[in-house]
Amino acid sequence: MTIHDLIGVGFGPSNLALAIALQEQPGRSQPPDALFLEKQPGFAWHGDMMLDGTHMQISFLKDLATLRNPASPYTFINYLHQKRRLSDFINLKTFYPSRLEFNDYLAWAASHFDAQCRYGEEVIEVLPEKRGSEVSLLRVLSRDSNQQLHERLTRNLVLGIGGVANIPDCMQHLRGEPRVFHSSRFRSAFARQQAPRRIAIIGAGQSATEIFLELDGHADIAVDLITRARTIKPSDDSPFVNEIFNPDYTDYVFNTAEGSRAALLDEFMQTNYAAPDMALIERMFEVLYRQKVSGVERHRFLRRHDTLEARADEAGVHLWLNDLETGQVKTLSYDAVILATGYQRQQHHELLKELKPYLPDMRVDRHYRLVSTPQFRPAIFLQGSCEASHGLSDTLLSITAIRTNEIRDALARSMAPTQAFSALHQHQAGEMQRQAAFRS
Repeated sequence: MTIHDLIGVGFGPSNLALAIALQEQPGRSQPPDALFLEKQPGFAWHGDMMLDGTHMQISFLKDLATLRNPASPYTFINYLHQKRRLSDFINLKTFYPSRLEFNDYLAWAASHFDAQCRYGEEVIEVLPEKRGSEVSLLRVLSRDSNQQLHERLTRNLVLGIGGVANIPDCMQHLRGEPRVFHSSRFRSAFARQQAPRRIAIIGAGQSATEIFLELDGHADIAVDLITRARTIKPSDDSPFVNEIFNPDYTDYVFNTAEGSRAALLDEFMQTNYAAPDMALIERMFEVLYRQKVSGVERHRFLRRHDTLEARADEAGVHLWLNDLETGQVKTLSYDAVILATGYQRQQHHELLKELKPYLPDMRVDRHYRLVSTPQFRPAIFLQGSCEASHGLSDTLLSITAIRTNEIRDALARSMAPTQAFSALHQHQAGEMQRQAAFRS
């Protein structure tokens, strides 16, 4: 069985940026043997949230490569040049391309690495491969779309598996209900609904606001936007606040004492969570204001309402809502309920459960490598699961290019002993061949 230098689990922006960084690694004539396994059938980045008129919330300069290597052929600028749209994009006078265009950029970059990616394969388990008392390799098990199992060996592992839908406790029992779905599945799940008339959106962040405005374009649909918050606050993207997304801020966060670090993350939480763009908030306010002018209430903003219970039957999905101002509980019925309730990023614990004896507390070092016991040789890196230790930028595109540079360098240091052993082994084999030829 071939032993790969690296297997990457997932092939979204994080591991795509790593593939680029490995290809551009200075001082190497040949990049490491890296293979990426992606459960989706092809490259897609938030495909079910590609709504008309939606734009990026960060600058296009925070792409897959620019902050690491502005001369890289994989920058967004070169993408525009290759697509012959650079001059037209400049005329837009914006740092924020549409989400549709940025997704096309990512897919364009990913297409250069098709030979290194196996799409339609979901990694289901990672096992230790022991040589004596030492874990020297990892055995990666995956299942393809035909339910066929695959096993591969690797010296190192990088997890870039993104987030999984965060489903509120009161909704857990409705996971299989097609009329209740997470915002990450909006387009495909909404297309399967049978003529919905009244829809609830739970949440008040960017996704919730975008979906509200999208549904406003359907004249026969009424929407209730339900949130525990008193109001919708915009994301703070002012220059000094935005410094927390600078690459060097990661050092500051990581080196801050754990208790102080939690307070620091909480202080800046609104830069990234439950904080839509101001332009979207203004559009939503205008929609609700026009209702007041016309006297026809089609949509409602149910602020300070907490969802206590949910049930589904033939008549619809019924929500028990607690009005946090009055304490009264009321039951409202809907044809569909959309959960714009964010993501969880702890699924690496389940994927690596067989390795837990070697990975105490699942802690990472500054370079995103899981801290392991002395008898564990493989390096395992996490991308997008280190917000608590590395800061709010960890789950965003903001530091992707820089983070992959750090992982690439740490990976090179990890592989150095292996490469030295391999070189010695090749030298010894060559010497034996020369001696055999001399004797003959």
